[in-house]
Order: sequence, then structure tokens, then C-alpha cells
Amino acid sequence: MTLSTDVYRPAGDGPHPVLLMRTPYSKEGAESDAGYQHPSWYARQGYLVAVQDCRGGFSSEGTFYPFLFEAVDGYEAVEWAARLPGANGKVAMYGYSYVGATQLLAATLRPPSLVTICPGFTASQYYEGWTYNGGAFALAFAASWALGLAYETARRAGDDATLDEITAAFAGLPGVHAALPLREQPVLARHAPYYLDWLEHSSYDEYWRRWSIDEDYSRIAVPALHTAGWWDVFLSGSVANFAGLRAGAGDEAARAGQKLLVGPWYHCPWAPLDPTGPSGQVIDDWTLRWLDHFLKSRETGVLDAPATVWVENEGWRDLDGWPPSSSRPVDWFLHSGGRANTGFGDGTLSTEPPGDEPADVFVYDPAFPAPSRGGHSCCFEDVAPMGPATQNPTEALNIVLVYTSAPLERDLILVGDATVTLHAASSALDTDFAARLCVVAPDGRSTNVQEGIVRARFRESLSEPKPLRPGEVCEYRIALGPVGVRVPAGRRLRLDVSSSDFPQWDRNLNTGGTTGAEGPSAAVIATQVVLHDRTRPSRVTLPVAG
Repeated sequence: MTLSTDVYRPAGDGPHPVLLMRTPYSKEGAESDAGYQHPSWYARQGYLVAVQDCRGGFSSEGTFYPFLFEAVDGYEAVEWAARLPGANGKVAMYGYSYVGATQLLAATLRPPSLVTICPGFTASQYYEGWTYNGGAFALAFAASWALGLAYETARRAGDDATLDEITAAFAGLPGVHAALPLREQPVLARHAPYYLDWLEHSSYDEYWRRWSIDEDYSRIAVPALHTAGWWDVFLSGSVANFAGLRAGAGDEAARAGQKLLVGPWYHCPWAPLDPTGPSGQVIDDWTLRWLDHFLKSRETGVLDAPATVWVENEGWRDLDGWPPSSSRPVDWFLHSGGRANTGFGDGTLSTEPPGDEPADVFVYDPAFPAPSRGGHSCCFEDVAPMGPATQNPTEALNIVLVYTSAPLERDLILVGDATVTLHAASSALDTDFAARLCVVAPDGRSTNVQEGIVRARFRESLSEPKPLRPGEVCEYRIALGPVGVRVPAGRRLRLDVSSSDFPQWDRNLNTGGTTGAEGPSAAVIATQVVLHDRTRPSRVTLPVAG
């Protein structure tokens, strides 16, 4: 099987170290359309650059199936690249998103010529944090990504009618998101059959486990530069890879050679969402410094600190790891008099534990879900809600519980992982609970910082779903993920709680049925109860930095 590759050569005879990218998105662009500098730029820095189309993509032979062949094909590509004319036998890999997966999967097989990898904006596994979150299907991302992949497959097949159909689907994605059952997507069934596999395997089973990076970090024994964005869909996975490899990579040198870089970017393009923040060119600068350190034995200072992150409203901060030792978890408890519905209700948030307080109640109808406004998705705002956005319109809905702190008396710096612990009951056999951490400006504008969701049947295990007993109070842990922000004095913290965040995640029809198989008529309206009292202290735990 032939995998097509473009090679960019630096001036001079060499020998030169090799920089390899393996992509399903066309070797012609090499991710320079919305991310890195063009490969010719890296060639001018003294690297022999090889960019390869993955199996079944664009100019390469074979059939594309996400993740399936990337470990073995990556191993062969690394060893082939090491033998290119003018190469010195040392190979590094780079790229972001799926191209980060091609690096990590190849590295699990330990190709002898691989010196280092630079996985950017990518996940630690392809179930949790990629296709699902807390058991909920990442609809906006997964559907749009599958459509994009299907477009290339249809193009290769010369199927113009399907290309027109996919183009129309992209233009009308809200309709695609709303259509039920999710499995009845003829375009995806024909040219992206793996989309149906993703829905079929709605729990973390062997289908997913076979290519999960975080199943065994000891398989990887090379240093890695992990680049992430505060608004990226794969932020949590990128941070998990850094922490996991720093603790469990295959040898001491690899464990010591892990670096995390997080900036104010979303998935693509790499424009700063913090208007005072750095552009994505910083990523090229760090990547070049990293390559020079490991492939040219130059002292570039890339490992002076294990992590370097952009803290919103502050700037760059070096950390000793993730989470940083300077941060401590602080609980902010939910309170109300029983009427926390909407931002105009009586829900409050404070560090004082609750006493004997009445619960809050809301109704979740899958036909009328709480809409996504911004968030951590991919890859363009007109396709999937992403980035910071004003939450006030959603917070005006009675189907959202809102808990707001008093104005902060001093600046509050949050650097680390945020989580929500919710004590709740539902009238349904299954349902979702979603949460959004927000910051409220003095003018009342509420802006999201992080969000998360848990599908109730996966509350105890992502591998072994367990239905609810209607009315039973359960404890739910909702992972919000990494945060890095200075909240100025005078602003307020806010936590929104609902049972949907659509279309970032698919709607739970509250039946406990198979993911994606049911139509809208199957939906059940659920009554939800959130408790916050002395024995059931619902709370958001925030990482307060020193």
C-alpha cells in the first residue's frame, strides 16, 4: 500500500533531522490553513519535513477508518522518514487535532527513530473527551467532523450527488443536529459508517479501549510538547496526556521531558480569544524551540518549567505541573430558598456549607432543551457553539438553575481542574445533568468559563451503565475541566445547572434507551430535583491559585 508523502528539503546537503506529519486533511495544506506555518517555513529552519496523507485520505491508497491504522502506519512512516536521502536518522512528529492522535498512537509502538512528538489540541482517548463526555454524545463536534470526513470519501469516489448533499447538510447543520433518530443520517451511513459505530458503542468498551492513549502511558517513551487552548474541545485530553506521561511514561527521560503549553485559543483558527493574548504563532515558536532542543541539542529553555499557561486577565505563568502545587481546591456551595430558577431567582453560591434548605425543581423536556451558547467544541462557530459567549438569554429560562456569588472582595485566581458535585433526583429512568461555570461582570453580563455534563446511567461507570430508580437521590460528579483565569474583584462567580446543553451534546430522551436509536415521539418529560442541604451539599470545587 502506498501512502503519498510530500517532502520539503532545507538548503544544504545535510544530513538533517526529519519533521514528520501524518494527516487525514490533505498533505497539501499540512494544517497551515488554520494552524501551523507552512512546512516550507520549518524547512527553512533546517528540518527535512515530510507530510503524509493517512491511509485512505486524499492521495494515499486504502480505506480511511478513524484511529484504526494510525499506530502501525505511523511506525512504518517514522522508520521510512528516517531513511530519506539527506536525513540524519532522527525523527520528530508534529501536528494538532487528529494529527496529534497519529503521533501518540505511533509512539505507543516505540519506533526506534522517533526522538520526540509535539501533539497539539488532541485527546487522551477517543471515547471520553472526543466522541462522548460523561456518557453524553458530543453531537455538534462528532456530526460535523464526520460530515467533513465523509466529504473527502465521497470526493475520492467521484460521488458528486453526495458532495452536494454534504454541502447542504453543512449549511443546515442545526437541522442535522435536531433530526432524530441520530442513526438515520443517510450521508454518514454511506460515506462515514464509523459514525454509526460511534453511536452503537455508547459506553467505554473494547471498541474504544483498543486505541485509548491513557490506558497505558508506559507504552510511550519519548519527550512530548503538549499544546492546548483554553477553548479547545480537547483541552482536558491534552492536559491529561501531559500529566499522565509526566507520571507514567516508559522511562525516566521521557517522564522528565513533558511540557504543557496552554494559550487563549480555540481549536481553529488559532486567533486569541483573550484580546490581549498571544496569537497562534507562539505555537510555532515553541515547536521550533522544542525541536532545536531535542533534535539539534541546543539549549532553548523549553524545559525550564514543566508547564507554561496563559492566565486570562494576567498573562503567562510558569507552573510546576498540572494541577500546580500552588493551587488548592475550594468548595463553593449551592444555596437557595427553593427558587433558583433563572438568573432572577434566589440561587446563591458561597464558601459557607449549606444548612437545612429546600431543594430546587425544574422540568426538562427533550423537545425544548437549553441551548448551547459558546463552549468547548470544534471547529467553527457557525458549525458548533464555541468560545466565550453571553449566557444571560439561557439564564432567563426556568429550565436552568442559577447560583451566583456575592461580588468578589479581591481578585480570585483559578488555575487547575474544576468539578461539580451535584445531589439530584429525576422522575426518569435516565437523564442528563449539565453545568456551566460563569463569571458575571458588574453590568450583569454572564460569560461562560467551563462546562460539563454527565449522563445519569453513566454516573458510576462509563463502561457499565446503570439505570436510575425514579425519585432516587444520587450523587453526580461533573468534570468541568481545566481553567486558568484571574477573576477581578467586583465580579461574581456563577454556576448554571440544567439537563441539556444542545447541540454541544445530544439530547437525552429520558427513556434509558439506546443512544441515537429513538425518534422524538419516544421522549419523556422529566422532573428534576437538585438538593443542597446539610447532608447533601451540592457544590462546585474550584482550584484557587496562590
